[in-house]
Amino acid sequence: MERVSCVPLLRRLLLLAAAGLAGAEPQVPCYFVFGDSLVDNGNNNNIASMARANYPPYGVDFPGGATGRFSNGLTTADAISRLLGFDDYIPPYAGATSEQLLTGVNFASAAAGIRDDTGQQLVRTYAQLYTRDTH
Repeated sequence: MERVSCVPLLRRLLLLAAAGLAGAEPQVPCYFVFGDSLVDNGNNNNIASMARANYPPYGVDFPGGATGRFSNGLTTADAISRLLGFDDYIPPYAGATSEQLLTGVNFASAAAGIRDDTGQQLVRTYAQLYTRDTH
């Protein structure tokens, strides 16, 4: 098995962090997130799903407590948004305003899958991409 070096990725992240700390404008005009529980920030809070994290102990290290993130604090998507120079975290699509859609939203949904047999109560990845519910 071939080993992959993380040095180039770390170098880029450090450069992004240095640029973000300088207080510059965001490096990109918008940021859209797709995925599952690793980056979900609250899209499942108000749907009938067993995959929700809007209660303790989730969010113990996040300002304001549990938000629907499947972590005790920031997700990778949150950290990347800071490195890119965004002042706020990218909002979940489920609660985003029309104005927020212009700067990016998070479509991630915990337990999302790419296969049809993922489960009826879970949001599939293609549903994140082709949702008809608009704001």
